[in-house]
Amino acid sequence: MKTAFNICQASTFGAALLLNISVLAGDQFVSMFDGRTLSSWDVAPVSAKEAWTVRDGMIVGNGDRGRSYLVFKNHNIADFEMKLSYRFPGEGNSGVSIRARKDETGRRDFQSYHADFGHVGIGKKVLGAWDFHTPGRTEHRCFRGDRLMIDKNDKPTITSISETLSADDVNKGDWNDVHIVARGNKFSFYLNGKLASEFAEHLPEEKRLNRGMIQLQLHDPGMFVHFRNLRIKIMD
Repeated sequence: MKTAFNICQASTFGAALLLNISVLAGDQFVSMFDGRTLSSWDVAPVSAKEAWTVRDGMIVGNGDRGRSYLVFKNHNIADFEMKLSYRFPGEGNSGVSIRARKDETGRRDFQSYHADFGHVGIGKKVLGAWDFHTPGRTEHRCFRGDRLMIDKNDKPTITSISETLSADDVNKGDWNDVHIVARGNKFSFYLNGKLASEFAEHLPEEKRLNRGMIQLQLHDPGMFVHFRNLRIKIMD
């Protein structure tokens, strides 16, 4: 559902996000990947362990060896910034799940907020979008170019981000840079230096995903995805 967005709300939301980023600008990122091994990561499910390998200083996900997640070993992260580079040699669908936890409803393997990306041409519902893997509550729309505000009653308000990421800003078959910011109830997703999508939620605390796992996604059979330069700055 797309509704009019209060200009004051949008301004306040944007300013808060910028403040969050600027306050942390002096902090140091640490590596999540040593370039040689997956010692900082686990595979879920374990049966898909062969889907994830290291080659030429990058993580390689092979969809023919099992739809799965590569899970960072720190399973209890709330606020953070994360940077990485990815590429698709062909077509594919991947992304980063954050604050992930086991889905007790059984509808999914995990609940999470998911920063979505795929090959150029896959469309704005995936490339540069936030996806809500949240059974038991509304799985809102937050496509590329959307700024979403979720109020305390789970009602969404969406407005367009000016000068947002377009498909022309994404390198087809080559490396692209991701920057994810999760701070409290505000979440931003940048791709190649441009804001792709962002959301803030004001639901009661018990209905939010407050902390959890970071996961790299391997979505489809027949696809390959490459990752490198994975770094994180954990605040909480």
